[in-house]
Amino acid sequence: MATFRDLGVSDVLADALEDKGIIDAFPIQELSIPDALDGKDVCGKAKTGSGKTLAFGLPILQTMREAEPRSPRALALVPTRELATQVRDELAPLGEARDLRIEAIYGGASMPAQIDALKRGVDFVVATPGRMIDLLQQGEVSVADVDHVIVDEADRMADMGFLPQVEWILRQIEGDHQTLLFSATLDGAVDALVRRYQTDPVTHEVESPTTTVDQMQHRFIAVHQMDKAKVVNAISDASHRTLAFVRTKRAADRLAETLNKEGCSAAAIHGDLRQTSRERALKDFSNGKLSLLVATDVAARGIHVDDVDVVIHFDPPEDHKTYLHRSGRTARAGRDGMVVTLVLWDQELVVKRLQKRLGMDMPLVEMFSNDERLTDLAGWDPESEAS
Repeated sequence: MATFRDLGVSDVLADALEDKGIIDAFPIQELSIPDALDGKDVCGKAKTGSGKTLAFGLPILQTMREAEPRSPRALALVPTRELATQVRDELAPLGEARDLRIEAIYGGASMPAQIDALKRGVDFVVATPGRMIDLLQQGEVSVADVDHVIVDEADRMADMGFLPQVEWILRQIEGDHQTLLFSATLDGAVDALVRRYQTDPVTHEVESPTTTVDQMQHRFIAVHQMDKAKVVNAISDASHRTLAFVRTKRAADRLAETLNKEGCSAAAIHGDLRQTSRERALKDFSNGKLSLLVATDVAARGIHVDDVDVVIHFDPPEDHKTYLHRSGRTARAGRDGMVVTLVLWDQELVVKRLQKRLGMDMPLVEMFSNDERLTDLAGWDPESEAS
């Protein structure tokens, strides 16, 4: 395993990383950073949670020049506002080490405040496509001096219908510039993006054919409707950080309210909440003030917290892809993770079909909220007690 210094990262940035306890590089970082430092276009294939932010952030922060007001030198395009703030928060301490200013630009936040920041001068902009286009069309920001472009989570951009906006922005960037693209998949529309906007890119791929299932432990628990929230509370009590998925916004609010009454520090995150509320919930979840976050599938696209211990499917997912997408919020960055699916009596057949699509054959074990096994799901073997 290489250290960041081994990869050519400067002492200034390596020291800033070490202050946060980060010394060794993850595989995608080890592969990508040397080529990015050389100024090459890089196309990286790696799943969410593999360390892509530092893979593109470090080489750009090391090689970029300071910007003039309203004319950033680096632009990262990301699919969601939550990801924009998280990328900014991860890179900002590193930027400070080089006296570089990093700003997140996204919809749902104050545009005048963002315009003021751009006027004062931002070296590195992390933006969602829609808000970036608004500011470009209003003349509040220019991409004429951009030397480094990053398209992060390109596959999710495609899934969310943002690629036309991304391409519009990329077409505005003229002159020589470095383009880095990271995605979990590199086929279809993403492949077209690579061929259109990258120049002789070096492609690096971190294989993860089975990580979505095999790096996690899975438990399927039969529960009763009146006891279901209490089961969630019991699991959360034994965990550091828990993420629970529900199907609807109303269900998210209702479950969070119920859990708080049970003494669990929980909050909901969904599309109807104000952006400030979403950001506060994510921040509190990240720093440990909240032990449980209740999310809808759409809202979960913006959740990038590396150390989620347990993912609970409070409402079983509708298909195996949703199961994998939700479950991928744990077992990130090389860590293990626990995935728990709660099943009511009339959902058993659907869940068995789901298991079949996932290539799993796990017993469905009935539990009540006072069951001691809920306090140590990792230490309990469902095969030995299947009923």
